[in-house]
Amino acid sequence: MIKILQFGEGNFLRTFADAYFDTLNKEGAGEYEVHIVKPIPGGSLEKFVKQNNAYHIVLRGVKNGKETEEIYKIDAVKSAFSPFDECPKYLALARDCEVKLVVSNTTEAGICFSESDKFEDFETATYPAKLTKWLYERYRAGLGGVYILPVELIENNADELFRCVEKYVALWRLPEAFRKWNAEQNFYCNTLVDRIVSGYPRDEETRNRVWQLIGETDELVSVGEPFGLWAIEKKGGIENYVKEGAHNVEVVLTNDINYYKKRKVRVLNGSHTNLVAAGLMLGKETVYDCMKDERLSAFVTDTLEKEIIPFVSEDVAATTAFAHSVTERFLNPYLNHRLISIALNSISKWRARVLPSFKDYYAAHGKIAPKIAVGFSYLIALYYTKHGELKDEAKYLECFAMKQPLEKIMQNAEMWGEDLTAYAGFYETVKENTERIIEGEVLI
Repeated sequence: MIKILQFGEGNFLRTFADAYFDTLNKEGAGEYEVHIVKPIPGGSLEKFVKQNNAYHIVLRGVKNGKETEEIYKIDAVKSAFSPFDECPKYLALARDCEVKLVVSNTTEAGICFSESDKFEDFETATYPAKLTKWLYERYRAGLGGVYILPVELIENNADELFRCVEKYVALWRLPEAFRKWNAEQNFYCNTLVDRIVSGYPRDEETRNRVWQLIGETDELVSVGEPFGLWAIEKKGGIENYVKEGAHNVEVVLTNDINYYKKRKVRVLNGSHTNLVAAGLMLGKETVYDCMKDERLSAFVTDTLEKEIIPFVSEDVAATTAFAHSVTERFLNPYLNHRLISIALNSISKWRARVLPSFKDYYAAHGKIAPKIAVGFSYLIALYYTKHGELKDEAKYLECFAMKQPLEKIMQNAEMWGEDLTAYAGFYETVKENTERIIEGEVLI
C-alpha cells in the first residue's frame, strides 16, 4: 500500500493527481490511497462525506481531430478531513509508515514563509509551516522521509518549499538532527503540471449534461481536458512510488525539469500570448474562435513551426509532437478560453513567454522573427487603442494612455526587460505594422 497525503481538495488535484493514482489502481500497477487534508479553514467537506469520497471526472476535448467525452469514476480517495477539527488524524498520518508521497496545490501564494507563525499555531499558519509540523512528528516517530511533490505554479516549487521548511526549522529552533533528517531523508521534487480543468459545471445546462453522461447526480464531478502531463524531478527511488507513462495523465520522471517548463512556456503559453491581441483586434472572444478562423489558425501554426519550435530543444520531433497537441487543445470546443482573460498582464507575459523565442530566432538568423513581430505589433496596437479595457500594471497602461511615442515605449527596459529597439529593424517594423493595424488593415 502506498498512501498519499494531499494538501488541497480542489478540482485540479482531484482531476489530475487523484485521477492518475486511481488509474494506477485500476490498471493493477499499484495500490494507492489518497488522504485529503484541507490546507485552510472554512468551507465544507460535506459532499465528500455524502459520496463516501467517490466522484467522477469528465474529460472533454478533441483527440485525433474528433470531439470526445470520457468518464472516469475516481475511488482512490479514502479520506478527506479538516486538520483544524481532526488534528490527531493529521498527526497519525505522519506516523504511518505507508505514507510515501505528499502532494500539494495551495495556489501560487501558498508556498511562503511568515515570521509570525508559531509552532503551537495551526489554523493561521502557512502551508510550509503545517508541513514542517507534520514532518517533525514523523521524525519523532523514527520513520524515514517521504517524496514531496508540490504542483503549485511557481518557479522551482519544491526547492522553494524546502527553503520555507528550513526557515521554520530555524525560526522554531527545532533540533539540528531534525534539520539534517529533513535535508537527507525527504526528497523535494520540482514538478510541472499541465491540464486545463474547468471543474464543477456552474451552468445548469452543462451540469445536467454531465450528470446525464455519468448516469447519476454527482456534486463533486469535475470537468477537464483529455491532455495531462506531470513532469517530476527524478530523485532518490521515486520510480518505486510514481510510475512513468500514460495513466490518464502522462507522467515523466526527469533529471531536466527545465526542458518541460521551457517547452510549455514557449509553445503553449507563448502561442497564447502571441495570438491574444490579434484575436481581440479582429473581434474574436475565445481561443476556439481564433482557431476556427483560417487566418488566425495559420498564424498560430506558422509561428510555432518557424519561430518557436526550432529553438526549444534539439529534439525537434518531440517539441513538434507537443505543439500538435497544443493546437488540438486550442480547438477544444468545451473550454471557454476567453481572450480578454488571457490578455491579463500581457506585457510581463510577452517578456517571459515570447521574447526568449524572438531572441533565439534573431541570434540564429540575424533578423527579427516576422510572425512574432506581427503579434507584438497587434499587442502594441491593442494597448494604444483599448488600454482602458485591459488589466495590467498601472504604470504601463499610463504610458499608452498618455500616447507616449512607440520608440520610447520599446526602449523601456523596465517594461520589457531590455531595450527592444536594439534589435535591428524591430522598431521600424512595429511602427509601420501598428499604424496599419490601427487604420483597420489586417496583417494576419
